[in-house]
Amino acid sequence: MKLVITELRKDYHRDIKGLSESDRPALNGVSLTINEGDFFTLLGPSGCGKTTLLRCIAGLEQPDSGEITLGDQVLFSSAKRTSVPPSRRGLGMVFQSYAIWPHMNAAENVAYPLTVGARRGSFSKAEIGKRVSDNLSLVQIGHLAERRATKLSGGQQQRLALARALVSQPPVLLLDEPLSNLDTQLREDLRIELVRLQAQLGVTSVYVTHDQSEALVMSSSVAILREGSIEQIDAPEALYDYPRNQFIASFLGSANLMKVQIIATKESKLVHGENGFRFETRTNWGAPFTAYGRFPMQEGTQATAAIRAEGISLSSPQPNGDPNWLGKIETVQFLGDAFEYRLVVGGQMLRARCGRSNRFSVGDQVQIGLRDRACTVLVD
Repeated sequence: MKLVITELRKDYHRDIKGLSESDRPALNGVSLTINEGDFFTLLGPSGCGKTTLLRCIAGLEQPDSGEITLGDQVLFSSAKRTSVPPSRRGLGMVFQSYAIWPHMNAAENVAYPLTVGARRGSFSKAEIGKRVSDNLSLVQIGHLAERRATKLSGGQQQRLALARALVSQPPVLLLDEPLSNLDTQLREDLRIELVRLQAQLGVTSVYVTHDQSEALVMSSSVAILREGSIEQIDAPEALYDYPRNQFIASFLGSANLMKVQIIATKESKLVHGENGFRFETRTNWGAPFTAYGRFPMQEGTQATAAIRAEGISLSSPQPNGDPNWLGKIETVQFLGDAFEYRLVVGGQMLRARCGRSNRFSVGDQVQIGLRDRACTVLVD
Protein backbone atom coordinates (compact mmCIF):
# COMPACT_ATOMS: atom_id res chain seq x y z
CA MET A 1 0.00 0.00 0.00
CA LYS A 2 1.14 3.53 -0.77
CA LEU A 3 1.97 5.75 2.20
CA VAL A 4 1.20 9.43 1.54
CA ILE A 5 2.12 12.30 3.85
CA THR A 6 0.66 15.72 3.07
CA GLU A 7 1.68 19.07 4.60
CA LEU A 8 2.52 17.53 7.96
CA ARG A 9 3.39 20.01 10.68
CA LYS A 10 4.55 19.45 14.26
CA ASP A 11 5.63 22.30 16.52
CA TYR A 12 6.60 21.46 20.09
CA HIS A 13 6.81 25.18 20.94
CA ARG A 14 3.57 26.49 19.45
CA ASP A 15 2.00 27.35 22.84
CA ILE A 16 5.13 28.99 24.25
CA LYS A 17 5.51 32.77 24.10
CA GLY A 18 8.71 34.69 23.45
CA LEU A 19 10.34 32.09 21.20
CA SER A 20 13.66 32.67 19.43
CA GLU A 21 14.35 31.91 15.77
CA SER A 22 15.97 28.62 16.79
CA ASP A 23 12.65 27.38 18.20
CA ARG A 24 11.41 26.26 14.81
CA PRO A 25 8.80 23.55 14.12
CA ALA A 26 10.06 19.97 14.21
CA LEU A 27 8.13 19.38 10.98
CA ASN A 28 7.31 22.32 8.73
CA GLY A 29 4.80 21.24 6.11
CA VAL A 30 6.40 17.92 5.07
CA SER A 31 4.91 16.14 2.04
CA LEU A 32 6.11 12.89 0.47
CA THR A 33 4.87 9.68 -1.13
CA ILE A 34 6.32 6.25 -0.36
CA ASN A 35 5.34 3.62 -2.90
CA GLU A 36 4.55 0.03 -2.05
CA GLY A 37 7.69 -2.06 -1.70
CA ASP A 38 10.02 0.94 -1.35
CA PHE A 39 12.94 1.00 1.05
CA PHE A 40 12.59 4.69 1.83
CA THR A 41 15.17 6.42 4.03
CA LEU A 42 14.77 9.64 5.99
CA LEU A 43 18.28 11.09 6.24
CA GLY A 44 19.55 14.19 7.96
CA PRO A 45 21.58 15.63 10.82
CA SER A 46 20.44 15.45 14.45
CA GLY A 47 17.38 17.61 15.09
CA CYS A 48 16.22 17.73 11.47
CA GLY A 49 12.82 16.11 12.21
CA LYS A 50 13.35 12.62 10.80
CA THR A 51 12.50 10.70 13.99
CA THR A 52 9.54 13.01 14.70
CA LEU A 53 8.21 12.21 11.22
CA LEU A 54 8.62 8.47 11.81
CA ARG A 55 6.85 8.71 15.17
CA CYS A 56 3.99 10.65 13.55
CA ILE A 57 3.58 7.84 11.01
CA ALA A 58 3.57 5.29 13.84
CA GLY A 59 1.04 7.33 15.83
CA LEU A 60 3.43 7.89 18.73
CA GLU A 61 3.37 11.65 18.10
CA GLN A 62 0.29 13.71 17.24
CA PRO A 63 0.94 16.17 14.38
CA ASP A 64 -0.52 19.67 14.63
CA SER A 65 -1.86 19.58 11.10
CA GLY A 66 -1.65 17.70 7.80
CA GLU A 67 -2.63 14.21 6.70
CA ILE A 68 -1.21 10.68 6.65
CA THR A 69 -2.86 7.98 4.54
CA LEU A 70 -1.97 4.33 3.98
CA GLY A 71 -3.73 3.03 0.90
CA ASP A 72 -7.38 3.98 1.36
CA GLN A 73 -7.08 4.33 5.14
CA VAL A 74 -6.67 7.74 6.75
CA LEU A 75 -4.28 7.33 9.70
CA PHE A 76 -4.28 11.02 10.60
CA SER A 77 -6.06 14.09 9.26
CA SER A 78 -6.38 17.41 11.02
CA ALA A 79 -9.08 18.49 8.55
CA LYS A 80 -11.14 15.31 9.15
CA ARG A 81 -10.27 15.21 12.86
CA THR A 82 -9.06 11.65 12.52
CA SER A 83 -6.23 10.01 14.42
CA VAL A 84 -5.98 6.22 14.45
CA PRO A 85 -4.30 4.92 17.65
CA PRO A 86 -0.88 3.29 17.21
CA SER A 87 -2.20 -0.15 18.16
CA ARG A 88 -4.75 -0.03 15.34
CA ARG A 89 -2.45 1.18 12.56
CA GLY A 90 -0.98 -2.29 12.10
CA LEU A 91 2.55 -1.02 11.50
CA GLY A 92 5.76 -2.76 12.56
CA MET A 93 8.46 -0.76 14.32
CA VAL A 94 12.08 -1.38 15.30
CA PHE A 95 13.40 1.12 17.84
CA GLN A 96 16.96 2.36 18.24
CA SER A 97 17.09 0.73 21.69
CA TYR A 98 15.32 -2.45 20.39
CA ALA A 99 12.82 -2.23 23.33
CA ILE A 100 12.73 -5.99 23.86
CA TRP A 101 11.23 -7.47 27.04
CA PRO A 102 14.11 -8.55 29.32
CA HIS A 103 11.98 -11.02 31.35
CA MET A 104 10.92 -12.97 28.23
CA ASN A 105 12.85 -15.36 26.02
CA ALA A 106 13.26 -14.74 22.29
CA ALA A 107 10.15 -16.68 21.26
CA GLU A 108 7.97 -14.93 23.84
CA ASN A 109 9.18 -11.53 22.67
CA VAL A 110 8.26 -12.29 19.06
CA ALA A 111 4.87 -13.73 20.06
CA TYR A 112 3.92 -10.73 22.20
CA PRO A 113 2.39 -8.50 19.45
CA LEU A 114 0.02 -11.35 18.50
CA THR A 115 -1.34 -11.71 22.03
CA VAL A 116 -2.26 -8.15 23.00
CA GLY A 117 -4.53 -5.32 21.87
CA ALA A 118 -6.65 -5.69 18.77
CA ARG A 119 -4.93 -8.95 17.81
CA ARG A 120 -5.62 -10.73 21.11
CA GLY A 121 -7.58 -13.91 20.45
CA SER A 122 -7.18 -13.60 16.67
CA PHE A 123 -4.59 -16.37 16.41
CA SER A 124 -4.56 -19.94 17.67
CA LYS A 125 -1.67 -21.17 19.77
CA ALA A 126 -0.48 -23.27 16.84
CA GLU A 127 -0.55 -20.32 14.43
CA ILE A 128 1.32 -18.11 16.88
CA GLY A 129 3.95 -20.83 17.30
CA LYS A 130 4.37 -21.17 13.54
CA ARG A 131 4.68 -17.42 12.97
CA VAL A 132 7.21 -17.13 15.77
CA SER A 133 9.28 -20.01 14.44
CA ASP A 134 9.13 -18.72 10.86
CA ASN A 135 10.20 -15.19 11.79
CA LEU A 136 13.02 -16.26 14.10
CA SER A 137 14.31 -18.47 11.28
CA LEU A 138 13.89 -15.61 8.81
CA VAL A 139 16.31 -13.47 10.82
CA GLN A 140 18.58 -16.46 11.43
CA ILE A 141 18.16 -16.86 15.20
CA GLY A 142 15.72 -19.78 15.22
CA HIS A 143 18.16 -21.76 17.38
CA LEU A 144 17.92 -19.09 20.10
CA ALA A 145 14.14 -19.26 20.59
CA GLU A 146 14.37 -20.32 24.24
CA ARG A 147 17.21 -17.98 25.21
CA ARG A 148 16.43 -15.07 27.49
CA ALA A 149 16.58 -11.74 25.73
CA THR A 150 19.21 -10.42 28.14
CA LYS A 151 21.53 -13.27 27.17
CA LEU A 152 21.57 -12.27 23.48
CA SER A 153 24.35 -10.22 21.87
CA GLY A 154 23.66 -6.78 20.42
CA GLY A 155 23.33 -8.17 16.91
CA GLN A 156 21.04 -10.96 18.07
CA GLN A 157 18.85 -8.47 19.95
CA GLN A 158 18.59 -6.39 16.78
CA ARG A 159 17.46 -9.47 14.84
CA LEU A 160 14.97 -10.30 17.57
CA ALA A 161 13.49 -6.79 17.43
CA LEU A 162 13.16 -7.14 13.66
CA ALA A 163 11.45 -10.55 13.94
CA ARG A 164 8.98 -9.10 16.46
CA ALA A 165 8.19 -6.17 14.13
CA LEU A 166 7.56 -8.54 11.21
CA VAL A 167 5.54 -11.24 12.97
CA SER A 168 2.21 -9.47 12.46
CA GLN A 169 2.93 -9.08 8.71
CA PRO A 170 2.63 -5.28 8.72
CA PRO A 171 2.03 -3.32 5.50
CA VAL A 172 4.77 -0.88 6.54
CA LEU A 173 7.92 -1.45 8.60
CA LEU A 174 9.32 1.56 10.50
CA LEU A 175 12.98 1.48 11.58
CA ASP A 176 14.46 4.19 13.82
CA GLU A 177 18.27 4.00 13.54
CA PRO A 178 18.25 0.27 14.40
CA LEU A 179 21.96 -0.25 13.67
CA SER A 180 23.43 2.76 15.45
CA ASN A 181 24.32 0.86 18.65
CA LEU A 182 26.31 -1.86 16.87
CA ASP A 183 30.03 -1.99 16.11
CA THR A 184 31.21 -1.16 12.59
CA GLN A 185 31.62 -4.68 11.17
CA LEU A 186 28.34 -5.97 12.58
CA ARG A 187 26.54 -2.87 11.36
CA GLU A 188 27.82 -3.44 7.83
CA ASP A 189 26.81 -7.11 7.92
CA LEU A 190 23.30 -6.31 9.14
CA ARG A 191 22.82 -3.64 6.48
CA ILE A 192 23.13 -6.39 3.89
CA GLU A 193 20.81 -8.63 5.90
CA LEU A 194 18.14 -5.94 6.20
CA VAL A 195 18.20 -5.24 2.48
CA ARG A 196 17.93 -8.98 1.75
CA LEU A 197 14.95 -9.38 4.07
CA GLN A 198 13.17 -6.31 2.74
CA ALA A 199 13.58 -7.52 -0.86
CA GLN A 200 12.49 -11.05 0.06
CA LEU A 201 9.34 -9.91 1.89
CA GLY A 202 8.56 -6.89 -0.28
CA VAL A 203 7.46 -4.94 2.79
CA THR A 204 7.36 -1.16 2.45
CA SER A 205 10.04 0.16 4.78
CA VAL A 206 10.72 3.61 6.23
CA TYR A 207 14.21 3.86 7.68
CA VAL A 208 15.63 6.71 9.77
CA THR A 209 19.38 7.35 9.92
CA HIS A 210 21.98 10.11 10.10
CA ASP A 211 24.54 7.78 8.48
CA GLN A 212 25.01 8.75 4.82
CA SER A 213 26.60 5.44 3.83
CA GLU A 214 23.65 3.49 5.28
CA ALA A 215 21.24 5.59 3.26
CA LEU A 216 23.16 5.12 0.01
CA VAL A 217 23.70 1.37 0.46
CA MET A 218 20.24 0.34 1.61
CA SER A 219 17.65 2.60 0.02
CA SER A 220 15.55 2.69 -3.12
CA SER A 221 14.71 6.34 -2.31
CA VAL A 222 16.16 8.89 0.10
CA ALA A 223 14.66 12.08 1.52
CA ILE A 224 17.12 14.55 3.03
CA LEU A 225 15.66 16.68 5.81
CA ARG A 226 16.95 19.90 7.33
CA GLU A 227 15.27 21.96 10.04
CA GLY A 228 11.92 20.25 9.62
CA SER A 229 11.72 20.50 5.83
CA ILE A 230 12.59 18.18 2.96
CA GLU A 231 15.51 19.42 0.87
CA GLN A 232 15.49 16.72 -1.84
CA ILE A 233 14.00 13.28 -2.56
CA ASP A 234 15.77 11.02 -5.03
CA ALA A 235 17.29 7.63 -5.73
CA PRO A 236 20.66 7.29 -3.94
CA GLU A 237 22.84 7.60 -7.06
CA ALA A 238 20.93 10.57 -8.43
CA LEU A 239 21.03 12.26 -5.03
CA TYR A 240 24.78 11.77 -4.78
CA ASP A 241 25.55 12.78 -8.36
CA TYR A 242 23.13 15.72 -8.61
CA PRO A 243 22.58 17.32 -5.20
CA ARG A 244 20.23 20.26 -5.41
CA ASN A 245 22.08 22.65 -3.11
CA GLN A 246 25.21 23.26 -1.06
CA PHE A 247 23.82 21.67 2.09
CA ILE A 248 23.09 18.35 0.37
CA ALA A 249 26.39 18.34 -1.53
CA SER A 250 28.32 18.87 1.71
CA PHE A 251 26.22 16.57 3.90
CA LEU A 252 26.22 13.63 1.51
CA GLY A 253 29.86 12.66 0.97
CA SER A 254 32.94 14.81 0.46
CA ALA A 255 32.21 17.68 -1.90
CA ASN A 256 34.40 20.62 -2.92
CA LEU A 257 32.31 23.75 -3.47
CA MET A 258 33.58 26.39 -5.90
CA LYS A 259 32.19 29.66 -7.18
CA VAL A 260 31.99 29.61 -10.98
CA GLN A 261 30.67 31.62 -13.90
CA ILE A 262 28.51 29.93 -16.53
CA ILE A 263 30.19 30.52 -19.91
CA ALA A 264 27.99 28.34 -22.14
CA THR A 265 25.08 25.94 -21.69
CA LYS A 266 23.28 23.32 -23.73
CA GLU A 267 20.88 20.44 -23.17
CA SER A 268 22.52 17.09 -22.46
CA LYS A 269 21.82 13.59 -21.16
CA LEU A 270 22.92 13.04 -17.55
CA VAL A 271 24.61 9.96 -16.09
CA HIS A 272 21.33 8.20 -15.30
CA GLY A 273 19.79 8.85 -18.72
CA GLU A 274 17.56 11.74 -17.72
CA ASN A 275 17.50 15.04 -19.54
CA GLY A 276 19.67 17.79 -18.11
CA PHE A 277 22.22 20.41 -19.04
CA ARG A 278 25.92 20.66 -19.78
CA PHE A 279 27.73 23.81 -18.68
CA GLU A 280 31.08 25.24 -19.67
CA THR A 281 32.25 27.15 -16.61
CA ARG A 282 35.20 29.13 -15.30
CA THR A 283 36.41 29.35 -11.70
CA ASN A 284 37.12 32.66 -9.99
CA TRP A 285 40.86 32.10 -10.66
CA GLY A 286 40.24 31.51 -14.37
CA ALA A 287 40.34 27.69 -14.60
CA PRO A 288 37.88 26.24 -17.16
CA PHE A 289 35.95 22.99 -16.69
CA THR A 290 32.77 21.21 -17.75
CA ALA A 291 29.92 20.56 -15.32
CA TYR A 292 26.41 19.11 -15.50
CA GLY A 293 23.11 19.81 -13.80
CA ARG A 294 19.39 19.16 -13.82
CA PHE A 295 18.27 22.78 -14.07
CA PRO A 296 18.99 25.46 -16.70
CA MET A 297 21.36 28.35 -16.05
CA GLN A 298 21.77 31.51 -18.08
CA GLU A 299 25.15 32.34 -19.60
CA GLY A 300 27.01 34.81 -17.39
CA THR A 301 25.32 33.54 -14.22
CA GLN A 302 27.41 33.22 -11.07
CA ALA A 303 26.82 29.80 -9.54
CA THR A 304 28.26 27.17 -7.21
CA ALA A 305 29.70 23.91 -8.52
CA ALA A 306 30.32 20.75 -6.49
CA ILE A 307 33.16 18.35 -7.23
CA ARG A 308 33.40 15.12 -5.27
CA ALA A 309 36.77 14.29 -3.72
CA GLU A 310 36.93 11.05 -5.74
CA GLY A 311 36.18 13.04 -8.91
CA ILE A 312 39.62 14.66 -8.78
CA SER A 313 42.70 12.91 -10.17
CA LEU A 314 46.28 13.95 -9.46
CA SER A 315 49.44 13.47 -11.49
CA SER A 316 52.91 14.92 -11.72
CA PRO A 317 53.04 18.30 -13.51
CA GLN A 318 53.02 17.99 -17.31
CA PRO A 319 54.68 20.39 -19.80
CA ASN A 320 51.39 20.73 -21.70
CA GLY A 321 49.19 20.76 -18.59
CA ASP A 322 46.83 23.66 -17.88
CA PRO A 323 48.68 25.99 -15.45
CA ASN A 324 45.31 27.02 -13.99
CA TRP A 325 44.96 23.48 -12.63
CA LEU A 326 48.40 23.27 -11.02
CA GLY A 327 48.13 22.78 -7.25
CA LYS A 328 50.24 22.21 -4.16
CA ILE A 329 49.70 19.42 -1.60
CA GLU A 330 49.02 20.76 1.89
CA THR A 331 48.12 17.58 3.83
CA VAL A 332 48.05 13.81 3.24
CA GLN A 333 45.84 11.27 5.03
CA PHE A 334 46.08 7.50 4.58
CA LEU A 335 42.60 5.90 4.50
CA GLY A 336 43.59 2.28 3.89
CA ASP A 337 42.41 1.81 0.32
CA ALA A 338 43.17 5.40 -0.72
CA PHE A 339 44.90 8.65 0.18
CA GLU A 340 43.03 11.85 0.86
CA TYR A 341 44.89 15.01 -0.11
CA ARG A 342 44.15 18.62 0.70
CA LEU A 343 45.66 20.89 -1.91
CA VAL A 344 45.55 24.54 -2.85
CA VAL A 345 44.91 25.81 -6.36
CA GLY A 346 44.18 29.44 -7.21
CA GLY A 347 43.68 30.21 -3.52
CA GLN A 348 41.00 27.49 -3.24
CA MET A 349 41.40 24.48 -0.92
CA LEU A 350 40.32 21.20 -2.53
CA ARG A 351 40.04 17.65 -1.21
CA ALA A 352 41.03 14.77 -3.49
CA ARG A 353 40.65 11.06 -2.74
CA CYS A 354 42.95 8.99 -4.94
CA GLY A 355 44.10 5.39 -5.17
CA ARG A 356 47.46 4.22 -3.94
CA SER A 357 49.10 3.81 -7.36
CA ASN A 358 50.44 7.37 -7.29
CA ARG A 359 51.55 8.80 -3.97
CA PHE A 360 52.35 12.44 -3.26
CA SER A 361 53.85 14.23 -0.28
CA VAL A 362 53.22 17.53 1.45
CA GLY A 363 54.65 20.35 -0.63
CA ASP A 364 54.48 18.49 -3.98
CA GLN A 365 53.27 20.32 -7.07
CA VAL A 366 50.54 18.31 -8.84
CA GLN A 367 48.50 18.53 -12.01
CA ILE A 368 44.79 18.40 -11.20
CA GLY A 369 42.42 16.52 -13.45
CA LEU A 370 38.63 16.28 -13.23
CA ARG A 371 37.03 12.94 -14.01
CA ASP A 372 34.28 12.88 -16.62
CA ARG A 373 30.92 14.11 -15.27
CA ALA A 374 32.33 14.58 -11.78
CA CYS A 375 31.19 18.22 -11.49
CA THR A 376 27.65 19.41 -10.78
CA VAL A 377 26.20 22.92 -10.86
CA LEU A 378 23.96 23.51 -7.85
CA VAL A 379 20.71 25.46 -7.79
CA ASP A 380 21.63 27.42 -4.66
